[in-house]
Amino acid sequence: MQRSPPMDTRTLSLSTTALKPLPRQYHLINSPSILYNSQFYNLCYKRALYSPLTCKLRAIRQTRESEIKKSVGKKISVSDRAPSLLEDAEKSPKNPDGKTAGGFKLFKKLLRRVLAVLSNLPLAIGEIASIAALMALGTVIDQGEAPDFYFQKYPEENPVLGFFTWRWILTLGFDHMFSSPLFLALLALLAASLMACTYTTQIPLVKVARRWSFLHSAEAISKQDFSETLPRASIQDLGIILMGAGYEVFLKGPSLYAFKGLAGRFAPIGVHLAMLLIMAGGTMSAAGSFRGSVTVPQGLNFVVGDVLGPSGFLSFPTEAFNTEVHVNRFFMDYYDSGEVRQFHSDLSLLDIEGKEVMRKTISVNDPLRYGGFTVYQTDWSLSALQILKDDEGPFNLAMAPLKVSGDKKLYGTFLPVGTPDSPNVKGISMLARDLQSVVLYDQEGKFAGVRRPNSKLPIEIDGTKIVIVDAIGSTGLELKTDPGVPIVYAGFGALMLTTCISFLSHAQVWALQDGTTVIVGGKTNRAKVEFPEEMNRLLDQAPEIVETSPVRKSSSSSG
Repeated sequence: MQRSPPMDTRTLSLSTTALKPLPRQYHLINSPSILYNSQFYNLCYKRALYSPLTCKLRAIRQTRESEIKKSVGKKISVSDRAPSLLEDAEKSPKNPDGKTAGGFKLFKKLLRRVLAVLSNLPLAIGEIASIAALMALGTVIDQGEAPDFYFQKYPEENPVLGFFTWRWILTLGFDHMFSSPLFLALLALLAASLMACTYTTQIPLVKVARRWSFLHSAEAISKQDFSETLPRASIQDLGIILMGAGYEVFLKGPSLYAFKGLAGRFAPIGVHLAMLLIMAGGTMSAAGSFRGSVTVPQGLNFVVGDVLGPSGFLSFPTEAFNTEVHVNRFFMDYYDSGEVRQFHSDLSLLDIEGKEVMRKTISVNDPLRYGGFTVYQTDWSLSALQILKDDEGPFNLAMAPLKVSGDKKLYGTFLPVGTPDSPNVKGISMLARDLQSVVLYDQEGKFAGVRRPNSKLPIEIDGTKIVIVDAIGSTGLELKTDPGVPIVYAGFGALMLTTCISFLSHAQVWALQDGTTVIVGGKTNRAKVEFPEEMNRLLDQAPEIVETSPVRKSSSSSG
């Protein structure tokens, strides 16, 4: 402790030896002058006696004052002059981080205000509504298209709703809605609101629910949602009955406290954490994934990294992107009507050294997964017809898609006949809807016949012998990496579990033994109708204490 500076005060040193009164001098009575001065002597004697007493009392008083000052920690120092600036600095608490402490208090105050704003329920509802509106808008606007697509569909000359044009879409990033800054900012704000609500509301509720709160007043117990009085009962018997009903029971003297269903108090925290997991996984999927699509003819290869493209700022390639995919075979299954039922791709995965590390035949809804990326079967097409011309070849004729009405696919190719330098080149046309059959037309466009691939059945058109050896198909594959999928699945699983747990009611029961009377009260956060019925059923099981009368006692003793 700091000592106060010395002050201009006088001190009195007292001896610890006992003070003895002066002895009376009776022989002075024989002297007249002494007799004359007897009054003076008497006065001096009294003063001599009074002075030691005064000093002793003063010493006792000073001792008590010093003890009082020590008891209060010498927080108050008295001086007859104003302290100097140096003394004031010395007496002030030595806190070299005073500014830091003040800034920390200001930060805590600001943090409390921010948490109060973020945990506001209307704000959270507004955030959820805004996110839902953007998601609905993202389903209406085509995602991931080229800018020219939006220039044509949302021109400035004819804006949607009078104001919505391509500028809104490209400026706000609505062409990639789920990775746009606005959408991600709303997700972050909603996550902050959930965490603030958990910290300021749910966690304190759990802490309060876990406390053993005994009520020692009958009036306080009677104010609960349910209250009842058992006139002749024992609180120990009531505790045994509540334990049999699944309650955790605590006794403290004449008081009882019991509860059950505490997991229901933890469930809201679990729901919030599950929602945070879902949003985190969705953010990872939107901003940290790779996507790409490719159409590969049978027998050719492609590198995974050449197809995949990043979708956001969290996208980072892996070593698996160096994997090479080889299309061994592409084939189809058909209905009896001839329509395509399913299409398959036999794929082999090769490492950098060309060694096959995996092989699988994929189809729609049966993808291939390897090294964090997934290969989906999404489409198909015809790439070429392999033919023999006048027993020469084989020749591969590239096939091109033709526009037809409806959703039917049609592919065509052309085999020139005659001199290629002629200005009017004519030839044989070949059309196919799938891999089953090929329709051939002569130079005049007249129907010439139908042949199945691999049938080895020749057909002669305009003096040219043609054999359809094979129809080479192309597989349409979609590749993507989605690191957020496991997180989203875990979040939805936790959400379903915690939602079911949240329906468990947290019930609390208090009881007080007052003589032979037990006052019982309780409340619950759910099951408001079932809780009184359960309590009445349990209280009906409480045994009644029966007192024997004195007459019976005397008669039984005499007998």
